[in-house]
Amino acid sequence: MHRKLNMPERERQSHPLFTHIDVTPSASNSNPPESIPGLLSELVTSQKRQNELLEQLIQQMHATQRQRANELGQWKQANPRLARRCRDAAETLGQIQTQFLETVTEEISDNADVMMDGEFMLNEFVDRFGPRLAHLNGVLQVLSQLSAMPVTSDGP
Repeated sequence: MHRKLNMPERERQSHPLFTHIDVTPSASNSNPPESIPGLLSELVTSQKRQNELLEQLIQQMHATQRQRANELGQWKQANPRLARRCRDAAETLGQIQTQFLETVTEEISDNADVMMDGEFMLNEFVDRFGPRLAHLNGVLQVLSQLSAMPVTSDGP
């Protein structure tokens, strides 16, 4: 017995993927035109506040940087001999770092295929050179900061 389905029954039996979507605009979903200028005004106000906060943050960062530079300058004035020795040590350590980097790059070139194919060799390489390179860079950075020539700026 074949029965003809009317439209509502067909819709109920259709796959849930196919649903009815209303694309007509309704008064409750749209913003009245007079609220758009208000929203834009709020957006501009928020942007101005964000800019003010960013300016304050930059000023704070500059103040902290100036304070550190002043403290470092005072330390250098109080310890001129040590500052010169730090400069000499930084230059020597820079040369040592260059030689060390030559060794590291040679090691990478010589073992590139092995390191790419096996995790063991890569880990061995990192364990062998990583900590030494990190510590060397740290010491060189400290010596460079302590021996750097003072920077004078007339900015804020």
